[in-house]
Amino acid sequence: MTPAQERRLREMRSRVLVRSYEYRQRRHARGAWYRLRQALALAKEAYLVPRSEAEKLVAEGHRPEPVGGELEPSRIIVFVPAARVARIAAARPVAVRLSAEVLGAEALALVPFPPGPGNA
Repeated sequence: MTPAQERRLREMRSRVLVRSYEYRQRRHARGAWYRLRQALALAKEAYLVPRSEAEKLVAEGHRPEPVGGELEPSRIIVFVPAARVARIAAARPVAVRLSAEVLGAEALALVPFPPGPGNA
């Protein structure tokens, strides 16, 4: 085997090892990252709220997203109307994306896109 072929073989084995590690990590999460990204994709706006406020939202009847309980430590992620979030004084807007702020939040209030022909 030539040196060039040996180098290509080492590179290919390295890529296979990295890929198998990534797949193994995805299986361990049992799809939680996919469900979190899906919840964020359905949100027009995102707000960091204190856990006590999020618990009040749940007590009001807003259903928490199951993916929040699947993360460690668990979080409360709830979809609420924009008018309700506006009444929370401590709500702080954040970008709707996977970021350190979103992942570090104890509670997250998401505002869904308004219903319409393209959002059904």
